[in-house]
Order: sequence, then structure tokens, then C-alpha cells
Amino acid sequence: MKRQIFILFLLFSALGTASAQLKRNRAYEDYFNQWAEVAMQQMIQYRIPASITLAQGVLESAAGKSELALRANNHFGIKCNGWTGRRSYHDDDERGECFRAYDNDYVGWAKGLKACGYATSPTYATKLIEIIETYQLHQYDTGKEFNKREAVLLQQGDQRNIYTFNQNYYIRARRGDTFRRIAEDVDISYRKLAKYNERDKNDVLQEGEIVWLQKKAKKAPKTFKNRPHRVEPGESMYTISQRYGIRLKYLYKMNKLSPDYIIRPGDLLRVR
Repeated sequence: MKRQIFILFLLFSALGTASAQLKRNRAYEDYFNQWAEVAMQQMIQYRIPASITLAQGVLESAAGKSELALRANNHFGIKCNGWTGRRSYHDDDERGECFRAYDNDYVGWAKGLKACGYATSPTYATKLIEIIETYQLHQYDTGKEFNKREAVLLQQGDQRNIYTFNQNYYIRARRGDTFRRIAEDVDISYRKLAKYNERDKNDVLQEGEIVWLQKKAKKAPKTFKNRPHRVEPGESMYTISQRYGIRLKYLYKMNKLSPDYIIRPGDLLRVR
């Protein structure tokens, strides 16, 4: 009898392991590998957690295989429709359309999307959270890719969040930050930091400003081919170059502009 119980225990354990393994879907993994960098870039630009973008996108588009995704390149979308909370305006079907904005982490976003009526399924938020946790998508909310270079940086200083984009690393400046202060935390020469960011070494940085930790690239990632950047109010060629991790001179060169050209809201700029 004991032997039979033991065999049954092994059988159920094996089935449990197989079930857990089935949760990981190769099509989902391919989708995340394809879109992770774009999701992180969107997080930089619009402050939407990359984990939510990826989980919602893979769920709504059947991992990019749905007819809407294939024919219209439309993976998801949620508009205001009477929303009274914080808003974000971007071009979609029409210019300047209103989208809802949330402030909390991926759990808050998932529940908020369900509460606002995005999906009729009562388990929608649970599904998003399960996808995020099964595939560890929350790692993209800080842009962390656990390689040797970043592991070293994370062990130093006071544990600043380090993000990755365009095969580079960056942090966001804190209030009152200088290149000298950041240099102490990341163990990189403050002169090099200033040079990487095309700034004077004595500049005082604005809170939230992107600070690159390595030399910027000549162009944006491949996913931005034929996807120009639309200039928003308050942006400059420099802030756009920082956003995409591109050296300023190459941004001018790609767009055949002289350094004295003044961009205007609505202008379209190539970033690759």
C-alpha cells in the first residue's frame, strides 16, 4: 500500500512539473524577445511599465499572431471614454487622442485596466499578473538584464536603478545630481559621464534626466526603422538624442539638419 501511495505521489509530482512547464509558451517568449526593447523605450517616453505593455500585448494579440496585429499592427489600445483620472495625449486614430494613465506598479496597472472596463473577463488582471510573473517581465520595468557589467554596477554606491536601452546603460538623475555625484555611485569618471552625455562636466542635472553610462550609439535600435519620432512641445534635438541614446551629431546628420535648426512640435525626425 505504501509503495502504491509513493508511486502516486511521484506521478502527481511529475504532472505538476509538466503543468508548470506548459505555462511557458515559446510563442510568448519569442514575442517578448522581439518587443522588450520597444516596451522599455515606451516606458522611458510615456512611463508605462514595460511589463504591462508586454503582457497586455501578448495576451490581446495572441503573441502577435492575431488578424488585427498582423494586418493593422494593432496589438492593444485603451482610450479615455469618460476617464477622470490622469491622462496622456498621443496620436492614434486622430491627433492628440486621450489615453488613461496610471501611477502604480504592474499590479496596480493590471487591476486598473480591469477596473476601467478594458476587458469583460473577471480574471483579466489575474491573467496579466500571471504572465508577468511567469515570464519575469517585471525585470524590464527597471530595464535590468543580469549580465556581468550591470551586476558590478548594481553592487556599487547606493543601489541606483540602472536601465538598459539601445545596447547601453542609463540612470535617471536625482534632485541636485551632478556628474561628480553620479560618478561616485557608478564608479565611472565624471569627465567620461559628461562626455558620454555631451555635456559640460560641471553641469547640474535636472531631476529625472537620462544619464548614459557609456558612449551613445549612432542610431536607434532596428525596431525604429521607418518609425520617425514626432516632436513634442518642450523637446529639443538634445533631449531627443538622450531619449533614444543617439549621439547628437548623428541625429542631425540622419535628418540632414544643421546644428542651428530649431525643431518645432509636430516635426518628424528619423532616429534610425
